Amino acid sequence: MREAAFVKQNKEKWIAFEKAINLKSNTNPDELAEGYIQLTNDLAYAQTYYEESKTLLYLNALASQAHQKIYKNKKESRNRIVDFWAFEFPLFFKQYHKTLGVAFLIFMAATAIGVISALNDASFLRLILGDAYVNETLNNIAKGDPAAIYKGGSEIGTFLGITINNIRVGFLAFAFGVITSIGTAYILFSNGVMLGAFITFFYTKGVFFEANKQIWLHGTIEISVIIIAGCAGLIMGNSILFPKTFSRRVSFMKGAKDGLKVVISTIPFFIVAGFIEGFITRYTNMPTWLAALIIGVSLILIVFYYLLYPIFLNRLDDEKLRSLKGE
Repeated sequence: MREAAFVKQNKEKWIAFEKAINLKSNTNPDELAEGYIQLTNDLAYAQTYYEESKTLLYLNALASQAHQKIYKNKKESRNRIVDFWAFEFPLFFKQYHKTLGVAFLIFMAATAIGVISALNDASFLRLILGDAYVNETLNNIAKGDPAAIYKGGSEIGTFLGITINNIRVGFLAFAFGVITSIGTAYILFSNGVMLGAFITFFYTKGVFFEANKQIWLHGTIEISVIIIAGCAGLIMGNSILFPKTFSRRVSFMKGAKDGLKVVISTIPFFIVAGFIEGFITRYTNMPTWLAALIIGVSLILIVFYYLLYPIFLNRLDDEKLRSLKGE
């Protein structure tokens, strides 16, 4: 490639990267690192084909400056884990709110399909939920306790089993992104259809309120973080389909890394959901006000941490952010 064509092809990318490392802004460190990788690739190319050129001198200087900013002057946090959950992840996740919205819409569309299908075809319930579950729940409904299935097994055993299974589903939703966003969309869709059929089952038997009062004790967090795990898979899948200015390999590496961060963030919430299902949901005679309180607090927690808090942090300037961190 001629030097002029090489410069024209990459000029905007270099200028954007130079601005990112010079301006005092809350630029994502991962984006800076990925930009640095691209820059060093371009530098290597220039060293091979454009020796002693002005382009090579410029890229050398920019790479040196970037190395200073990203690596040499990097300060390690006094409490890396706390900083990750309190600041790094929320700041990082704001850029993927639109992707989360897409995951939510896919899941809700599938849920609607599950509801409509279950209302119009009684056999659909058994196809999705299985004969054993339907028969046991019908017996529980006849006994006047539609959510009695959650009383089975020990509290600790239920907690561990449910938590492990939910984390598995979350990582599956993420992992299917490796076959592009279609794979993750399939996981979101299948879980959404199942949820739609599940809640419709209780509606058709006239115990909608009694059952949902218990189901959403743990389901509020559980379903929410499954959608968020789906967002993680879409991030990785979209990186393959839409590499933008990156090479497809670099874009995939970035998408996989970002998606992994998101799915890891769901683990504590899956643990909380598993704890509620194992130790609290089984008490089907719980007062309605207490169930509503637990459901409400769970919903507020998810909305705050994944939506409101990231927006709040990203609106702070550097000085206020450092003050909030106690630096």
